[in-house]
Amino acid sequence: MSLETVSENRSFGGTQGVYKHRSQATGTDMTFGLFLPEAAQYGRVPVLWYLSGLTCTHENAMTKAAAQQWCDEAGIAICFPDTSPRGEDVADDDAYDLGKGAGFYVNATQDPWKPHFQMWHYVVHELPELVGDNFAVDRDAMGITGHSMGGHGALTIAMTHPDRYRSVSAFAPIANPTESDWGRKQLSAYLGDDKAAWRNHDSTLLMSERGYPGEVLIDQGSSDQFLDLLKPEALAHSMMARRQPGQFRMQPGYDHSYFFVQSFMPDHVMWHAERLI
Repeated sequence: MSLETVSENRSFGGTQGVYKHRSQATGTDMTFGLFLPEAAQYGRVPVLWYLSGLTCTHENAMTKAAAQQWCDEAGIAICFPDTSPRGEDVADDDAYDLGKGAGFYVNATQDPWKPHFQMWHYVVHELPELVGDNFAVDRDAMGITGHSMGGHGALTIAMTHPDRYRSVSAFAPIANPTESDWGRKQLSAYLGDDKAAWRNHDSTLLMSERGYPGEVLIDQGSSDQFLDLLKPEALAHSMMARRQPGQFRMQPGYDHSYFFVQSFMPDHVMWHAERLI
């Protein structure tokens, strides 16, 4: 797979790059950000995958999450994929929460989304292979995190593929999408009306059914303006009922913004570093 360098900038001793490639999974050009710490000059380093939320591209977290300093200190890479396929021939919707910028990290089975919206395969299989083949990252030492829609993706992917991801965390994830307007609309559009197909993309249900073999870290702001859509209480209850090891932290006064993500990014980077290095 050919890889085009869009930009590379020195950052906290490492390098923040932006790269573009033709994706076989989505059938489109895809752009991603990758920060490599200084340690990557001397050998392969663990990699943390950061999945972004609704309306975001690869750029939002790359410029707003303030992750690079902590990743360089920990000696781990962090990759920022896009949230959906892009292009003139890619299906879209007038609503912000469906279509471009709202891939929900699933493999669509329904038209008009099916030809391009294969974000699960892209994030889990294609992009890690591409990054591992072209950069000094260790595909045997991968963690995954994300915010909002990306937190939903990180949790569901990690619980489905615990052999691939040695660590998982989430910021304000969409925790129970099968019972939320941030979920039922998108899952029915992408996967059809058979709710059995939705179960694999609901972290509350997956937590009840299988859990995660390691510890899980989740941070949620108590003043998040989207609490009724995120439904954190459903996931917290599921974790307690299963006695899932980890931490679910309700952070007083924090909302859904990247100021919240920035505030707890050091904790999340160190959480992953302790489990990957």
